[in-house]
Amino acid sequence: MQTLTELNDQFGIPHVLVFAEGKGGLLCAQITTEACTATLYLQGSHLVHWQPAGQKPVLFLSDRSNYAPGKAIRGGVPVIFPWFGARTGARTDGPMHGFARTQLWQVAFAAVSGKDLHLTLTLGPTDESRGLGYDHFRVAYELILGSTLTLRISVVNLDPEEHAGTPMHFEEALHSYLAVGEPEHLRIYGLGQTEFLDKTDGFKRKKQTDDVLTLHEQTDRPYLNTTATVTVEDPDLGRRLVVAKQGSKTTVVWNPWSELAAKMSDFPAEGWRGMTCIETANAAENGITLKPKEAHTMEAKISVEPFSGSATERTQ
Repeated sequence: MQTLTELNDQFGIPHVLVFAEGKGGLLCAQITTEACTATLYLQGSHLVHWQPAGQKPVLFLSDRSNYAPGKAIRGGVPVIFPWFGARTGARTDGPMHGFARTQLWQVAFAAVSGKDLHLTLTLGPTDESRGLGYDHFRVAYELILGSTLTLRISVVNLDPEEHAGTPMHFEEALHSYLAVGEPEHLRIYGLGQTEFLDKTDGFKRKKQTDDVLTLHEQTDRPYLNTTATVTVEDPDLGRRLVVAKQGSKTTVVWNPWSELAAKMSDFPAEGWRGMTCIETANAAENGITLKPKEAHTMEAKISVEPFSGSATERTQ
């Protein structure tokens, strides 16, 4: 485990990157650049705050989040690996959304380039991951924090038996909770004519025929076989949030709405009104299989654009 002194001595950057004890005593990185402010917890390599200069915060964070060893934080950008949702297949043990979001990651690199901070953390096998059947892997997570946010996750299969080794199958997601105005007022572009699994209707496979998605109820949809950029038009906050991606074939749209939110102990009852998740992922049939020594990289890039439309115009 890296100590605060070691982290600040090796990676700290005066007035830009400071490692400190955050909520619940968990270690975190506090980031202040010309272009943005941000906070990242080392447990889960979990970005909980990103705010470009002159903008409102872009990420939603529940004020009821757990901050304790082994507990997932609700909001920000959880890193989901090596399965999405409940584990399925030959083994069904293990926590929801895998073990990466509750493991302590190691800081490996930090530097300033222009107005951006480049920060890389890594995760390797632990007693927990080995017990769950994941022994030969490494994950590198690079964040570029500035006026835009780039999140890049790379996974390698390190099975030492290159020719006779075991392929590694996994799912992954950058589970970004976006801070928005009223979800009913959003217009979500980029997923028209795309098939999805409707998790609110028994995982039935459906197709979105409209070019624009609007939300009116609980929504939990992994959209499959899509590499499209998604744009969230938010008239209440006067901005567009653009989520572009590479190395990803799944996009998940999630809002718990009122009924599910009321049942979640770490989520405020009305919190659903200020968030919607647009997740960059490889899940279900888009899961990744790596042969020994192979690697895969997935990237999400979130940017903010001005938008002067109104909620009234949306219905006209």
